[in-house]
Amino acid sequence: MTEFEKCMAGEWYDCHHEVFLEFKGQARSLLAEYHALSYEQKKEKTEVLKRLFGSIGSNVSVGAPFICDYGRNIYLGNNVSINMNCTFIDCNKIQIGNNVLIASNVQIYTSTHPVELRDRLTPDWKPENGEYFCRTYALPVKIGDGCWIGGGAILLPGITIGEGSVIGAGSVVTKDIPANCVAAGNPCRVIRKINERV
Repeated sequence: MTEFEKCMAGEWYDCHHEVFLEFKGQARSLLAEYHALSYEQKKEKTEVLKRLFGSIGSNVSVGAPFICDYGRNIYLGNNVSINMNCTFIDCNKIQIGNNVLIASNVQIYTSTHPVELRDRLTPDWKPENGEYFCRTYALPVKIGDGCWIGGGAILLPGITIGEGSVIGAGSVVTKDIPANCVAAGNPCRVIRKINERV
């Protein structure tokens, strides 16, 4: 199994492996190109995003600055608005559905490390062996159709936000949020149901 396959399977992987460094280099180049374009150059910006992301639907806007690790693991539906200063750590898949609003300063993380120190540190690590000193793994994040993620929210690895849900500003989402509800806080929890009228 390659390092990329291990990463996408949620297993330990070497985040400093040459394949990831190459992917990061490509993303940095495309992001620099994107950020150099003016707000009015919408067609050109969309063309750069098509080369950066795994897939992109129609009527998508991404405010600058935007930061991601690789870009290739980000999948966007139709009618998606990502406001400025968002950070997507896309070591695993970030899937965003249709008709989704993502406010400024939202952070989405797929990459993480074990909590226990003995699990986090690479066994028998030495500086000269070329490995990273700690273990890393990544879990996918999914945002369903019709969601609104409020400003400054943080979504942690492995999270699914059910369709139609709203995440309050500043929330830290540590567990899955069901469809059609307002959820907020740290840790984020369901406050009430919405979208119940037909």
